Amino acid sequence: MSDPNDTNPEPDDAIIDSPFDAALSERYLVYALSTITARSLPDLRDGLKPVHRRLLWTMRQLRLSPDSTFKKSARVVGEVIGKYHPHGDTAAYDAMVRLAQDFALRYPLVEGQGNFGNIDGDNAAAYRYTEARLTRTAMLLMDGLDAGTVDFIPTYNGEEEEPELMPGLFPNLLANGASGIAVGMATSIPSHNVAEVLDAAEMVLFNKDVTHDELMGVFKGPDFATGGLVVDSAEAISKAYETGRGSFRVRGRFHAQEAENQADRDAGIERIKGGGYQLVISEIPYQVPKGKLIEQIAAAISDKKLPILEDVRDESDEQIRIVLVPRSRNVDPELLKESVYKLTDLETRFGLNLNVLDHTRTPMVMGLKELLQNWVTHQTLILQRRTQHRLDKIADRLELLEGYIIAFLNLDRVIEIIRTEDEPKPVMMKEFGLTDRQTEAILNMRLRSLRKLEEMQLRNEKDELLKEQGELQQLLDSPARQRTRLKRDMAALRKEYGPDTAIGARRTTIAEAAPTVDFDPSAMIEKEPVTVILSQKGWIRAAKGHVDLGKDGAGDFKYKEGDGPAFAVHCQTTDKLLLAGDDGRFFTIGADKLPGARGFGEPVRNTLDIDTATQIIAVVVHEKDKQILLGSTIGKGFVAVTDELLAETRKGRQVVNLKGDAKLLVARAVPAEHDHVAVVGENRKLVVFALEEMPVMTRGQGVTLQRYRDGGLSDATTFRMEDGLSWTMGGDTGRTRTESEINMWKVARGAAGRLPPQGFPKDNKF
Repeated sequence: MSDPNDTNPEPDDAIIDSPFDAALSERYLVYALSTITARSLPDLRDGLKPVHRRLLWTMRQLRLSPDSTFKKSARVVGEVIGKYHPHGDTAAYDAMVRLAQDFALRYPLVEGQGNFGNIDGDNAAAYRYTEARLTRTAMLLMDGLDAGTVDFIPTYNGEEEEPELMPGLFPNLLANGASGIAVGMATSIPSHNVAEVLDAAEMVLFNKDVTHDELMGVFKGPDFATGGLVVDSAEAISKAYETGRGSFRVRGRFHAQEAENQADRDAGIERIKGGGYQLVISEIPYQVPKGKLIEQIAAAISDKKLPILEDVRDESDEQIRIVLVPRSRNVDPELLKESVYKLTDLETRFGLNLNVLDHTRTPMVMGLKELLQNWVTHQTLILQRRTQHRLDKIADRLELLEGYIIAFLNLDRVIEIIRTEDEPKPVMMKEFGLTDRQTEAILNMRLRSLRKLEEMQLRNEKDELLKEQGELQQLLDSPARQRTRLKRDMAALRKEYGPDTAIGARRTTIAEAAPTVDFDPSAMIEKEPVTVILSQKGWIRAAKGHVDLGKDGAGDFKYKEGDGPAFAVHCQTTDKLLLAGDDGRFFTIGADKLPGARGFGEPVRNTLDIDTATQIIAVVVHEKDKQILLGSTIGKGFVAVTDELLAETRKGRQVVNLKGDAKLLVARAVPAEHDHVAVVGENRKLVVFALEEMPVMTRGQGVTLQRYRDGGLSDATTFRMEDGLSWTMGGDTGRTRTESEINMWKVARGAAGRLPPQGFPKDNKF
């Protein structure tokens, strides 16, 4: 560091030794504060960020009022970045475009002429092609700038001045909302209905102890520029506004204007010839580009995620009209709506984060009541400043009027002094007791002002000003009068933006969604028969139709060299398959997700996270309430229900707990009519017991099926005692043998058992 007493200080670009972390944190903190306070977060008092405030101020300076002609956007952008906002022209123009988009702002502040973008997501034309002027709303937001209501601060280069904030009564923060990402914090505020905001503000104005629930009685919730529906419960919405954080479920609206009856209109159903129908979407969620939404719906149709929908058409003009054509007239309209909500952005979430800058420029998250209290306090201060400014103006005018009246009362002497004195000013001040301002005003009077009627007009003006001065002073001295005046002003504003006006009518419906229509997700899949083949090395595929699998159950399918058949099952594309691993873990895969059977398929491990050391021991088609017999190599097992085996993730679900070297060996579906279990061990001992002795579990090690001195479980199955126990004979015949006299092997579960009937397979498999 340089010595402060040094007569030759170091230049500004001198290298200074400083710890890296200290230098970095110091500079980053400056950047963070700049981003938070001067770029990304809105001021709660006028709801504007600096770029928006400077845009409006510039347009006001250019006299672009609603009743003036439009001017080129390039002119506005040039003035903004040249005088007030030293940033890029693209950033300034993008901000200006958003202020003009009626689908982005609930109450636009700029009126655009030309291409300012559209709800499809297309960008605006370049600023050399478009023109703009202010809206009535913007003028209301800036009302009072000339009345001493706010401070003016120097611009970045000190050449101009700009308002610190906008003083108008229009509640822009909540009316138009805001969004922004700063450093370490963000803000997300939806737009609201002006009439509701003013009603809530009036409650806060007259009752500082008003409860949040009372406020929510008049403050319903978001009112988006694009309409739609907020389908959360009133409790959830209220909680979000109480804390300042939360989110809203926003849906598009189905509405068919051309429908024959009111019920169909409200449901968005248009009847067509032949008894069919089509659904019409008339409003879409806020900030969802229409083009993107239609692409999502079309993709869901082409990917067969939405087979109950045949087509989507965009018939929009100035009004949104998206037509959905169901696959058949038998499709439930509510099921189709729910499906589109789930699969596309026709239902989205809009976050609420009431993070704003307060009157000290400090960022904080506020609840609704605190936000309104701060805004009302600010508007009261604006009213006081406006009143004081007017009082000052009246005092200045009264001073001059006093001088004029003295001059008229002594007109001949005043004229004589002016004609005879070389320096009339000090003579007049001394003789009549005038102030410097009064004397200067008298000397600058025009001769035409000396007519007789002028004196009467001056006296009338003085009386009126004294009366106004008294009223204003009473207003300034009385908080109660200030509240009454604010109420009157808010009532006038509310009338202009009332629910019965075109601009003020609520667009977004707030109503909790009806219970979701219960439907099987398989309804979204086109149902057709398939044959699923899983090879020994884990390659899986699905052939169309129920292919003949032959006597060996493998069918006439080709396999890679060194690979061969392992499992083949008949099912439907709407079915889910359960794959049982010898590590006791079950995996789920949809039959509709499988590759075709023209090739060798794909490795199932590409889709599921199956350990390379794990062997698939069974493939079972899921059926509701279907039971599966599970058995491990150590002779333990239980019965599970397939509904409990479904896995939501690629990693599957651990069902059988295995210790040491134990493996899951048996996973076999149990037909509803079966009532007994047969278990055979590696020691070739057979035990039979009632199925009801097996516990039904969702997860665990299970109970002992058979007791062993050496070895473990070889196989297990279920059967119906009346039908006897059957097993497949060896050889090419594929013949099945049945032993009907099986009672001699029936014991309690967990017994050692005895040798099986004569002819039982040598491999100890049923």
